[in-house]
Amino acid sequence: MKPSSLALAVLALSLALSQSVFAGPLEDAKAKAHLDAVAAGNLDALMADYPDDAYMDWIGGPLDGRYRGKAAIREVWRKFIAANAGQPRPAKFGKLESYANPQGASIEGGAEYGGAKPVKAWHALVYRDGSLTTEIWQVAPTLQVAP
Repeated sequence: MKPSSLALAVLALSLALSQSVFAGPLEDAKAKAHLDAVAAGNLDALMADYPDDAYMDWIGGPLDGRYRGKAAIREVWRKFIAANAGQPRPAKFGKLESYANPQGASIEGGAEYGGAKPVKAWHALVYRDGSLTTEIWQVAPTLQVAP
């Protein structure tokens, strides 16, 4: 292989790898808006990015379970919001870590939600074609949230 061809191949590979490490601004913004909607108790905003076939794993606490489909996810969020009398929860969010490739993006981070029943949670959000297809909510009482 000629040196110039090798250099082009290395450049192309490094560009491909760098694009697969970070999610794009759209997914990052959607993830932040989603977590803000959790804190605000805004059910309509929470549901905005889920497709009909989305699923959520809520691990720990009274809402523990696997929820399949938009209707089941809506119901779990309705219960979470009702547990704080429909009021916003003060929230502290950690730094979001983002990973992406052409098939989708995964974004993870920790949060502390205040309110009547405070909860610390680790979140993993998976976006495909702009939709929130998979969400993991891990109740994590010992989580240390660092901005």
